[in-house]
Amino acid sequence: QEKLVQSGGGSVQAGGSLRLSCVASGYTASDSCMAWFRQGAGNQREWVAFAQGDGKIIYVDSVKGRFTVSRDRSENTVYLQMDSLKPEDTATYYCAALTWSWVCPPDSTRYSIWGQGSQVTVSS
Repeated sequence: QEKLVQSGGGSVQAGGSLRLSCVASGYTASDSCMAWFRQGAGNQREWVAFAQGDGKIIYVDSVKGRFTVSRDRSENTVYLQMDSLKPEDTATYYCAALTWSWVCPPDSTRYSIWGQGSQVTVSS
């Protein structure tokens, strides 16, 4: 069974750092799209970063220079390192995957597998 299991998250003050992990199982994730989305209270789910199968990493403008995605292909794991966190980064963060595509679309409805979500709370 294809599955994503997340870990990490928590509460920090503005300017702090947190790291999220997402481990894929049940399929070989190394060459396919893995993505990070987030959803704040009352907001739609938005994409944060993409780790495409070709190795390209793409960030939404609001997190560029602060968030870093890395990927351990041997462990089927993708990480989201979040630095210089701001209160507006407060949200539930989800990893998502497309097992059949190396390209990551921004439309969350296209994704077939989701992690369980990790709460990130940033206080001012």
